[in-house]
Amino acid sequence: MLLKSIISLFLLLCFPITILIAQDSLNTAIAQKGDGIYSLLRKQGVDPYITYDDFIALNLPRLRDSMHLYEGMTYIIPETSEESLEIAPEETEEDETTNKDETNSYEIFGEKYAEVPGKSERLKGTVYYLISGHGGPDPGAMTQTAGKSISEDEYAYDVTLRLARELLSHGALVYIIVRDPDDGIRDARILEMDKDELVLPDQTIPLNQKERLDQRVDAVNKLYLKHKGKHQRLVVTHVDSRSKGQNIDVFFYYHEKSKNGKKLAESIHNTFKKKYKKYQPNRSYSGTFEDRSNLYLVKKTLPAMTFIEIGNIRNKKDQRRILDYDNRQALAKWISEGVILDYEGK
Repeated sequence: MLLKSIISLFLLLCFPITILIAQDSLNTAIAQKGDGIYSLLRKQGVDPYITYDDFIALNLPRLRDSMHLYEGMTYIIPETSEESLEIAPEETEEDETTNKDETNSYEIFGEKYAEVPGKSERLKGTVYYLISGHGGPDPGAMTQTAGKSISEDEYAYDVTLRLARELLSHGALVYIIVRDPDDGIRDARILEMDKDELVLPDQTIPLNQKERLDQRVDAVNKLYLKHKGKHQRLVVTHVDSRSKGQNIDVFFYYHEKSKNGKKLAESIHNTFKKKYKKYQPNRSYSGTFEDRSNLYLVKKTLPAMTFIEIGNIRNKKDQRRILDYDNRQALAKWISEGVILDYEGK
């Protein structure tokens, strides 16, 4: 591929008119305002860490300082054998995962749920990154129930911990990106608010929104490179905050260029449809899965991912789904079943 890139660069420099005529047969993209090389490549569905050097070689005359894009300029996108942004998984041994019939202890889940018995090895060799929305100085959406204030970040975190425990029980390696040092899994309706959440490994969450999101993106992307070659997925959990009168079902977002992200979202979505049909046959499930590539975490993180909204914290009907800890456990269980469906259907 490198030789091909050098030849292409030579032709570009020596025969620019020929290249312009032939560009219809090349994969090209126009840089938009705010684009960098990594974001431009990712939009085109190729892994920027694999194709970065080839991109530089192909586009050097069109780069400022050999590394910056010009807004409005057309750039050649390198060919790649990858069908999506993720590297194909390989068979590996992962010492850190939970094995069937073994019990491991994790303090982050709290005393009651610290012991995690192994149920299976169905997710052995996989890596999952879990991010719960908001946290630290940002509680997310807030409302009151039974005279007490409640916030989005506490409920999203509880569902995330429960999901992590499920995934671990099936042999996955799990990274909980937003972590609270003293709030384990809580079997309570009212989850007391605090601001002591950290981002892995022990980073204080900044007040500025973009800095908060960049911190999470960096944490995930560094780990993604560490586990390069494995089946890696990211699940982001939020509690929506629409108008009080709007009742919503659980719905899912993904990146439009990521086939694996769409497949993950669709697998969990299909699982929810089946569960609703089984347990609530008298009502239809209206949750959807759709492209939301404009969301910052969807756009900037490297693993295939799904962004989940589990309900409207300001709606009384949705609050019953969110406040009841048995319902939060069911949500986590159903998401984990969708994750397994996605992996085993690869």
